[in-house]
Amino acid sequence: MTAAVSPVRVAAAAATIALIVRVVSAAVDVSVEFDKAFDFTAATTWAWHPDGPGEVRMARTKDDDPEAMRARVEPIIVDAVTSELSRRGLQHAASPPDLLVTYYLLLTTTMSSQTVGQFIPATPAWGLAPFPAATQSLEIKNAGSLVLDVSAAGRVIWRGVAHAKIKIDSDNKRREALIRDAVRDLLRRFPKQ
Repeated sequence: MTAAVSPVRVAAAAATIALIVRVVSAAVDVSVEFDKAFDFTAATTWAWHPDGPGEVRMARTKDDDPEAMRARVEPIIVDAVTSELSRRGLQHAASPPDLLVTYYLLLTTTMSSQTVGQFIPATPAWGLAPFPAATQSLEIKNAGSLVLDVSAAGRVIWRGVAHAKIKIDSDNKRREALIRDAVRDLLRRFPKQ
């Protein structure tokens, strides 16, 4: 005899699983630093840096094309930053703003490895014979970092860095969601107005 499962319980379980998958797949590490002496409450307007909103730097392969990547991601970054700063109470201004914003998108390939004996001291304290290190695990992954700099009076007063493992060949919707999540997580840590 099988017990009937409530449709509400099934829906709740599905929603919980979807939330866990989203949190695990997003996995954006965020760090923020700011000038504690700067009065953020006095700043009410912002604009993109006069030299342009930002840059894309790539260090993965000889065939990387930073300008093509910038053309794809810059509209997303600009829109996400504009929306989030507006939510924070800052107004976009054309002429002398209080704050200037610049982004940097860095796309690289990183590697991590584990070797046999890497956690054993060089001198065998436990009576173990020394042995040559041999790689047992090697992970090569694409990583992306989005850096947002906010400047005032010619100096950076706030910097946020969002770092995530990425899939270069992911679809546009997934890439856009990751960028928007990173911007939201970063600017959520911008000092209150």
